[in-house]
Amino acid sequence: MNDEIKTAAEAVEADALPRAYEVHCDPDARNAADQPVPKGVSKTPTENKSPAQWAYERIIMYLKNFEENLDNEHEVAMGFTGGDAGVLRIEGMGYFPPDVVTFYGSDPTGSKTQLIQHVSQLNVMLRALPKAVEQAEPNRIGFRLAQDLEEE
Repeated sequence: MNDEIKTAAEAVEADALPRAYEVHCDPDARNAADQPVPKGVSKTPTENKSPAQWAYERIIMYLKNFEENLDNEHEVAMGFTGGDAGVLRIEGMGYFPPDVVTFYGSDPTGSKTQLIQHVSQLNVMLRALPKAVEQAEPNRIGFRLAQDLEEE
């Protein structure tokens, strides 16, 4: 039993933090659940967050963790299930409370692409795509989005 005493503020903050659990075949795999939670995530009480905001914040944490495992020749993209929609190179992300999440980007041909999704239908398959040849460095949208959460 843990006899550690917590203040009311610490208990509320702990309740607001996401709880995730992951197990991988590779014992050295980086779990998104083990990464520090950006300050902006715990700034807003859980009960004040829309489903869209919760989904947005958690996807950012997964995006950043995924990018941390990529080499300099690849960028994060998302694949689509069903149909011939293909993949979207993630270049931006947002949400519209209470229940819509959107991804901005481009497809492999460079065409501008946007996915708008209701949180009840949300599933995101992250994929690694070779970075655009004309770029010196790969885009790291997960890192930029996580930085935005830190500054909130």
